[in-house]
Amino acid sequence: MKLLSTNTCIAPKDLTTITRHKDEVAPELGGMTQQQIDKIWHSVEALYRTGNHPMISMCLRRKGQILINRSIGYTELGPNYQTDPSKVATPDTPVCMFSASKIVNAMLVHLLDQQGKINLFDPVSRYIPEFGVNGKRRATIFHLLSHRGGIPKIETEVTPELLFDRQGILEHLYAAKPIAPVGSQLSYHAVTAGYILGELVERVTGQDIRDYLHEHIEKPMNLPFFNYGLKPELRHLVAKNYPTGIHPVLGTDLYLNRVLGGGLQLAVDVTNDPRFMDTVCPAGNIYTSAEQANRFFEMLLNGGRYQDQQIINSETVFRATLPTSNTTIDRNLLAPMRYALGPMLGSNPIGIFGPNTGQAFGHLGFSNILCWADPQRDISVSFLNTGKSVLGTHLAALAKVLYQISNQCPSIPKEKRRALFGTDQSETERV
Repeated sequence: MKLLSTNTCIAPKDLTTITRHKDEVAPELGGMTQQQIDKIWHSVEALYRTGNHPMISMCLRRKGQILINRSIGYTELGPNYQTDPSKVATPDTPVCMFSASKIVNAMLVHLLDQQGKINLFDPVSRYIPEFGVNGKRRATIFHLLSHRGGIPKIETEVTPELLFDRQGILEHLYAAKPIAPVGSQLSYHAVTAGYILGELVERVTGQDIRDYLHEHIEKPMNLPFFNYGLKPELRHLVAKNYPTGIHPVLGTDLYLNRVLGGGLQLAVDVTNDPRFMDTVCPAGNIYTSAEQANRFFEMLLNGGRYQDQQIINSETVFRATLPTSNTTIDRNLLAPMRYALGPMLGSNPIGIFGPNTGQAFGHLGFSNILCWADPQRDISVSFLNTGKSVLGTHLAALAKVLYQISNQCPSIPKEKRRALFGTDQSETERV
């Protein structure tokens, strides 16, 4: 990677040549106009023209209808970020969700609570005795879900080999000492809590976590691939990730080492490695398409219901999406954040999902992946991409995409909103 360049690819003059659509319905069926849809998509095209994302895929549902399901760009680049016309992506292209996987992992834990197999206020050590040492005995499942478990990063050199060794990481985390008293500090657990919560699922159910996810979500929702890693027969379709953007070693890498325990190139190389697609990283390696990810968030928006099946109880979704605190500076991300028990939450007047998104819940993924649902607008959105740009020429354009989604998808009057989570609307306020 060229450290003194913007590390971007060149977009063709006519973006329609690398844009693909699938299964979209007329905007009017979702209570919108073609002009509103065009304004949102034109902002996505403007983001693509910055060259920071070799591939972007997006799915937007409103009132349960697919209004946008499109991809733009390439699954793979040639040397020096050169584009390859034979590698055009489609809306079905698998993409790594990175940390947007966390909300899926969290909902599996909430399913265990719903089934009466755990209590969220139990200490983790009740189910994983090895974890309850060196000051972690009082760490609860609640603490890990809300990023207050005291173990925000792996305190050893993070190498690809370690990240491919799930048991090795667990042993490091069992022996870890909290950086602060458990429950006292909000500090984003980028990968650590995911491994412990994934192990919790397996110990309580006696099932491989992939099988548990398949049984309770992937199969009943008819998701062809929505799981940890990616099957070998699908890997030729996957969109590769690229370290794009400006790359100051004392900026980007310093920050990522703080959050992830490794730099930009490491994060990209790991996720393109077939060994990462073989393993389970509960906090960060679900591979899926934008529409399938969106289907999951639409299910949550619909109170846990998909078509004629209740995938998750509405009360469980309601509890999972309740705020655990007001907006607070996250000690790891060094940014104002608002969390529920697994999901990240939007805010008013501005939040991570755009302006006036105080009711929205979802999750970010490294580095510009965003997946969320917004009851106020009756929308679910998945925005996946393959340019791992932290600092770059894309930031203003990305903000414009979020603005256009919030601005063009009008709020639903309270009296006309869907009865979400099995409650009246006053109970679903998250502001």
